[in-house]
Amino acid sequence: MEKKTKTVQFEKEKDTKNTVKFAEVQTQGEAPIIGTLYVQKWFAGDATKVKVTVEVEPGAAGPPR
Repeated sequence: MEKKTKTVQFEKEKDTKNTVKFAEVQTQGEAPIIGTLYVQKWFAGDATKVKVTVEVEPGAAGPPR
């Protein structure tokens, strides 16, 4: 498997007690990569959009079964 990098965009869905809930902005015809993202309020502040870059490296898929 080769190294993959993808930047995923999120838009604010709602505030919860201590976090801000963001929903992934999906690309037409693609399945969600992350789906829902919760970010602590102290970090998110009043953000309405968030970008997350995901990097997957060969052999980093998890422990062997």
